[in-house]
Amino acid sequence: MKSLFFDLSDHAIGRLRGSEVLLLNFSGERSDFVRFNRARVRQPGTVEQGTLTLTLIDGLRRDNTRLTLTLDPAHDRAAIDAALHAMRDDLPALPPDPYLLYATDATQSTHERTGRLPAPAEAVDAIVTAAGDADLVGILASGPVLRGFASSLGSRHWHAVDSFLFDWSLFHAGDKAVKSTWAAADWDAAELRRRIEAARAQLPVLALAPRSIDPGAYRAYLAPAAVDSVVSMLGWGGVSAKSQHTKQSALQQLVEGRAALAPQVDLSESTGSGLAPRFDTAGFIRPATVALIRAGRHAGALVNARTAREYGIVANGANDDESMDSLDLAGGTLPEADSLAALDRGIWIGNLWYLNWSDRPACRMTGMTRFATFWVEGGRIVAPLNVMRFDDSIYRLLGTQLEALTAERDLRPSSDTYRERSVQTARVPGALLSSIALTL
Repeated sequence: MKSLFFDLSDHAIGRLRGSEVLLLNFSGERSDFVRFNRARVRQPGTVEQGTLTLTLIDGLRRDNTRLTLTLDPAHDRAAIDAALHAMRDDLPALPPDPYLLYATDATQSTHERTGRLPAPAEAVDAIVTAAGDADLVGILASGPVLRGFASSLGSRHWHAVDSFLFDWSLFHAGDKAVKSTWAAADWDAAELRRRIEAARAQLPVLALAPRSIDPGAYRAYLAPAAVDSVVSMLGWGGVSAKSQHTKQSALQQLVEGRAALAPQVDLSESTGSGLAPRFDTAGFIRPATVALIRAGRHAGALVNARTAREYGIVANGANDDESMDSLDLAGGTLPEADSLAALDRGIWIGNLWYLNWSDRPACRMTGMTRFATFWVEGGRIVAPLNVMRFDDSIYRLLGTQLEALTAERDLRPSSDTYRERSVQTARVPGALLSSIALTL
């Protein structure tokens, strides 16, 4: 698709008139999808698709059109011609955009990272064999994700990264299940078996009579999936430069130095180690790392081109929402294998669900435990817990109540496949807390 994208870009740029500027953004994939239910294949398929977004600019006026490509060059060139004609007619009626900013330097880059992806038949055989008679439900998505940028000012960028994501649950009965995710660039059948066996080992505990506990504060261990849910909430305006400048950030107290997190908390946007492209939709190069929190203190924000223009600051390649595409929370010193012993007595939380802000200015969030959440006594899991709601502040969860972060971290790509596979990732450790507030 690389050649097709740049050929179509050259064609579109050749149709410009006068002072017009054109930005072109490409998004594509070649993906194998397999859905499983009861450890059997229910829906296999392959998707090859590409979309092209054209931004026509004349002065301070701009217009956008998003095209679904047929991957037939003649047909796609005709669609581009029609889109340019329509946008050219619309531009005079559009108001000037005072926050319009795009890269004017002619920059070029190519980033292609290949992996050892499984053939669909190979992956199916490995998953079905490892699952055995377990009630496994899940989806496998595998293949390259592709992004491109070109402009009439001479920029050319291409990004192609191989990856797979296997997102699955092993069900005991009803809503009692162990949810797991595995993602990488290189397929390893032995690692798949290890992960499925680790999930199966929790099923006998789910078969025990569930325990109910009263609302209150409990010692807790958050597995990486639960930590991901908590920290990802900061993508809802928390680390956005726009939100911080308008005093609407959930981390405003941290930004203004009125609050702090624990000294071991280091949070970054780490594009260099994720799946997201190393350029933004305005053509600016993204830094490999943007520090957001260092040693528990505010260290920076995500700045997209429009925010940079509005507030006179430097853009750092953030997306339109100024949310984290490549979340990176540094690990600590606690060996993951010692997490149960370190917890001793309390709650082991595998997943958190349905999170939302309950008090944004206080950075307080609420959500539900779900799937594998256990009561621990003497460093041993003794019973599953019924679903509980938590309501707590990140200033406690990653601040005053944070005892340790695990040395090991999980790579957790987003499982979102709406319209296309997501390139968002999170690399996070587990977290040992002296307390978490459960409300009902």
